Amino acid sequence: MVFEYLKPVSEELQGSFQSFSNQTLSNFVSFYNGEEVSLENIQLAIICVKDSRNSNYADKTDFYFDDIRTQLYNMYVGNWKLNILDLGDILEGDEVSDTAYVLKTILNRLYQKSIIPIVLGGSQDFTFYQYRAYDGVKYMVNLTSADHKFDLGNSDLPMDGQSYVGKMIIDEPYNLFNYCNLGYQTFLSPQEEIDLMEKLFFETLRLGELKQDFTRAEPVLRDTDLFSVDIYCVKSSEIADPSHKNINGFSTFDLCKLSRYAGMSDKLSSFGIYELQAMKKSESLIHLISQMLWYFLEGFSLRLNEKVSENNSSFLKYNVPIQDEILVFIKSEVSDRWWIKIPNANNNEHKPSLLACDKQDYLDAISSTIPDRWLKAKYKNSI
Repeated sequence: MVFEYLKPVSEELQGSFQSFSNQTLSNFVSFYNGEEVSLENIQLAIICVKDSRNSNYADKTDFYFDDIRTQLYNMYVGNWKLNILDLGDILEGDEVSDTAYVLKTILNRLYQKSIIPIVLGGSQDFTFYQYRAYDGVKYMVNLTSADHKFDLGNSDLPMDGQSYVGKMIIDEPYNLFNYCNLGYQTFLSPQEEIDLMEKLFFETLRLGELKQDFTRAEPVLRDTDLFSVDIYCVKSSEIADPSHKNINGFSTFDLCKLSRYAGMSDKLSSFGIYELQAMKKSESLIHLISQMLWYFLEGFSLRLNEKVSENNSSFLKYNVPIQDEILVFIKSEVSDRWWIKIPNANNNEHKPSLLACDKQDYLDAISSTIPDRWLKAKYKNSI
């Protein structure tokens, strides 16, 4: 059993949580004890990866997972209850592949039990193993990353924290249906990578585009299975680390909003925050990570688990003739959220038939503008 390679949260630290108010998250967390793993009634599991050997950033601090735990579990909850299991830490294996095997095997079991893992790392290439852990559980996977770069890298070289997406594209079995990057910065992205993203019909939203209308991220995350965050994408002025050079990036509030959107997504089943060692440990960084996790948990507590269907009486259907197409939109009367139907040319049950969108996409269609996301999804469904 790979669980034996986990290092449980120390009894001393667990004991300190007992002094927290029973209105805090500490009241909804159980801990792996090093012997038995009971996954009954567990909704979410936290697992930390103490391995940064494949990071492209120079290590600036030791891992501070216990500081994050202390801050997170001392936060008050709203009018909601969750069942969370803290599995502790995965220590460095002899090789990165050893660490990766433990993570992948544990995540695969969690996926089979419909338990959402929250992974804290370590280098972002472990996102690849978060993705590969779906093998045998889910056929087609949508990945979204919040990152200042695409992380395509050179697939001819060994994988690292900034080439894992390129590895996903070429690695068999080909289970990556869609990749979306939120927040890339053009001056950090070679034109050939931007062209490749377009050629593969993947999605990109520049940092400036998101800053103008942050709600554009919500439909993307509503369609996402796995959300991975490179914490280095945070704006340098937001963090007490003078060596952090990303002067344009997400604000701490932006990252909390993305985390909340991800938590609210009925589809999302895996969440990871990586490169925690890439910036100097500080109180502001600890608060940022713990608050991102809190907002993810709050979003999860607000899930509606809507049965999205044209035939559901809780949804309104709109047909919009445009060019030689009839675009079919549906709108939930419960959540006020929108979807658009995607033609499934090959009748592949593993490919999506509905794409999350927003009201603006519907209004654009009325004005004879076909949504770009729909065109890309239509093409991928026809392959």
